[in-house]
Amino acid sequence: MDNTSVDILAFGVHPDDVELSCSGTLLRHIDLGYTVGLCDLTEGELGTRGNNVIRLREAENARIKMGAAFRENLGMKDGFFKVDEEHLLPVIRIIRKYQPRLILANAVSDRHPDHGRAAELVAQASFYAGLVKITTYDDSGEKQLPWRPKALYHYIQDRNIPADFVVDISGYMDKKMELILTFSSQFYDPDSSEPETPISSASFLDFIKAKNKSYGRDAGFEYAEAFNVRRNIGVGDLFHLY
Repeated sequence: MDNTSVDILAFGVHPDDVELSCSGTLLRHIDLGYTVGLCDLTEGELGTRGNNVIRLREAENARIKMGAAFRENLGMKDGFFKVDEEHLLPVIRIIRKYQPRLILANAVSDRHPDHGRAAELVAQASFYAGLVKITTYDDSGEKQLPWRPKALYHYIQDRNIPADFVVDISGYMDKKMELILTFSSQFYDPDSSEPETPISSASFLDFIKAKNKSYGRDAGFEYAEAFNVRRNIGVGDLFHLY
């Protein structure tokens, strides 16, 4: 029977989504003593540069550098997965397998259509994972128990949409950039002979740092990652807010 649980389970539709958008947050929480797991929905096989074999290798190297407990890939079809029973059930199984307290997922709306669709897929699966009458089985064939995380937060990706809250990553920006550059097939490499893409230039890396600096400014942080939430956020102590 599955018995590995984590505090935070971060989903990305493509390998590198997590590193680009919420790895500073994950690094901070690992340092705070929380356990973190990662799950990619696809292998990113439609990416212009590299291939799925390379990206899976890069993803595992990034996991090791981050210190995440595991990284799973659900092998959904890049660009063509749907929000339906066929695709919901694997996500439900992963949520029940690792029983996360919190889930991080793709942006609710973004330039890449996969991002918003993955956000909806994970959001629905997070709810359905708590329903007793949906039956799933673990890798050994044993029936899984229902599980619903306490909260789901959507990290902001390419588009600069308004944030509901931001997380201070001021001490983690350099490590975040190191994790991003682990995906050398995708990002700036002056020796690469592959086609240029919107994310392969040096200026894209500058954009990532500027974006995190911009989101941090209002909260008084040097750098921050931004999130959206589909419900009201509760707080018990006003002094816990910055």
